[in-house]
Amino acid sequence: MSDPTALEQRLDRILEVEFSYRNTAVPAARIAGLAADRQAYIMDWVQRIASTNIELAYQYACRAAEALEALEPEQVEAWALQAMDTYDQEGLHAALGIMRDLEGFVARSRELAVGAVLKREEGVLLGFLHGLSGRRLKLAAGEPVHTDTETLYLPPVLARLERPKDNFLLYKLMITGFWAQVRWGTFRAPLLRALAADPQPQRLLQRFGSLEVLRLDARIERELPGLYRELERLQGLLREPPLPPAWAALRNWAADPAVTSAGVLQRAQALADDLPPCPPRIYQGELLPEAAGACMAARMEREKARFRVALKLLQEELSGEEEEGADESAERPRFSRREIPDDDPEREMEVEILLDGRPLPLPLEVRNLMSSIQLDLGEIPDEYLEPAGEGEYDPALLGDEEEGADDVWSGSYHEQGAFLYQEWDFRRQHYRKAWCAVREITVPPGPGGFVEATLEKYAGLTRQLRKTFEAMRDENRLLKRQTDGEDVDLDALVEALADARDGSEMSDRLFTRMHRTERNIAVLFMVDMSGSTRGWINEAERESLVLLCEALETLGDRYAIYGFSSYTRKRCEIYHVKGFDDPYDETVKRRIAGIGPKDYTRMGAAIRHLSGLLQGVEARTRVLITLSDGKPDDYDNYRGEFGIEDTRRALIEARRDGIHPYCITIDEQARDYLPHLYGPAAFTVVDQVRALPLKVSDIYRRLTT
Repeated sequence: MSDPTALEQRLDRILEVEFSYRNTAVPAARIAGLAADRQAYIMDWVQRIASTNIELAYQYACRAAEALEALEPEQVEAWALQAMDTYDQEGLHAALGIMRDLEGFVARSRELAVGAVLKREEGVLLGFLHGLSGRRLKLAAGEPVHTDTETLYLPPVLARLERPKDNFLLYKLMITGFWAQVRWGTFRAPLLRALAADPQPQRLLQRFGSLEVLRLDARIERELPGLYRELERLQGLLREPPLPPAWAALRNWAADPAVTSAGVLQRAQALADDLPPCPPRIYQGELLPEAAGACMAARMEREKARFRVALKLLQEELSGEEEEGADESAERPRFSRREIPDDDPEREMEVEILLDGRPLPLPLEVRNLMSSIQLDLGEIPDEYLEPAGEGEYDPALLGDEEEGADDVWSGSYHEQGAFLYQEWDFRRQHYRKAWCAVREITVPPGPGGFVEATLEKYAGLTRQLRKTFEAMRDENRLLKRQTDGEDVDLDALVEALADARDGSEMSDRLFTRMHRTERNIAVLFMVDMSGSTRGWINEAERESLVLLCEALETLGDRYAIYGFSSYTRKRCEIYHVKGFDDPYDETVKRRIAGIGPKDYTRMGAAIRHLSGLLQGVEARTRVLITLSDGKPDDYDNYRGEFGIEDTRRALIEARRDGIHPYCITIDEQARDYLPHLYGPAAFTVVDQVRALPLKVSDIYRRLTT
């Protein structure tokens, strides 16, 4: 047993008790009663957690001994990490709740061991959802489990079955059930009106929901038979009770393809008072008609406006194509619809839009708009076919409203639509999850003439680079020990003759031939656009990129250019200058001219994002070249050891993915930290800013040959 006083003093230092009233004597006494290795384990984690929050570390110290008695060390570590991750995302109050509720964490850990987690599976589930027909729906975690006809709200964790695979399948079945409500018009029934008039609205809602599930069950069985078989398997695993006889008879009625949600509502209103409740299906959520009604009302108003505006724009476009001599007094073209009957009663009635009786080819966005309107109303009403009057609607209503480049950063965490990346916390020795919000922004065009002026300034160097890169393109490699070729391989011949003298079989690989090297390289240039590049450095960066682009166009390598800057973890910006598929044209030239200094240098998030772009390119060799003037740095303490260690970890991740990072910097102190980041041979320090354009091109040639 260790001396509790020494442990108390150490806890006092870590937890800064001189600035608080925390009593460390009790946790020190509990920790002192443990074995030495467990004491060291707890104190190490107290130190790590204190780097995140002192109060969180104190609560850990108070319960760590108890936690180690109830859990394995790996589970105790997971408990601490979950508390810190929660602190990152939700603040101290929520994190303290996890730290204090050890018993609840143990129960949740067992649940997570077999369950499916929505946040982890969201990408795959969204792909499945978007593969289904109809409106493009969204997913979100939420209670109660329901849909408002635009978003499906699902439980954050599903652990009703013993295997994670089966719980994941249950998510798919829930998604399918809610999709079926939207696809086959559950909310077209006048449910709110019926509930308001019924003396027992909750009973009517329950009966309508049960009967509607039976109707949609039958449709899912016909449309997605494979998934329906999996549903039946899961029902067996969960021992779902069979339908009562009265509901089994109702299922046969609801399975008729001609039955609609309005018919279901009428039947639900007519059911006998003594009918027993129907047991819910395993995937069944709740019906919230108020939420669905409000969402539908807003959407229907918006889509009516957009559709009428679309017809107005089509009308103007077609009128503009008429000959100049047309009679101006003639009646303007009129729109109408024609329903195309289908033998399959399961399908929505297909509708054509006619212009003066002739079918009208519609743009894809208008066809999608029609599809959404039909999902809500079952048809395209007559009043929708009247083009919008002058000034009646804003034509911008036709498309989705896009936020401006600055608007997307409004709010507290700026996560909507952003790429979220983890960040390595060396003090915690773990990642901060979903920590950095990264957005891509297109560089606004700069002044014209910059590229031409640069080429004139470096005319001699440009010609030299083009010749050098042309030679690289046409470079041949001597292949030895070939079965045929232009010349004899003397080394191979000598070895073959020696083998023949020894009685061994003589090789026939006795020739050499020249082989044109096939270049299969993708290079991404990551350009520092922090505020410290202002002035000559920024100009040298832009000139370097111009010379590189001119040379690389000669060479034919695939390349891309992106800038990066940041202002805290919440605003990490990647500036699109040239993508791999973008041609080197006037647009890209103007973007290079538009590269300018911004804010700070959060390198880890930029490396992770751009490494992902490089990973998406088919190439034998992938190179990430950084042009920078200094070490990682940002306003929110992303500097010093923290910034360097996160950047180093991001570079390790890139190398693990087969990417070769290289750094070119003008920071004279870079030799102190770049070997730790990039390795001793993967960086170059350029002493003179004016030498940067020449150095960058020369380094590229050496890196890729």
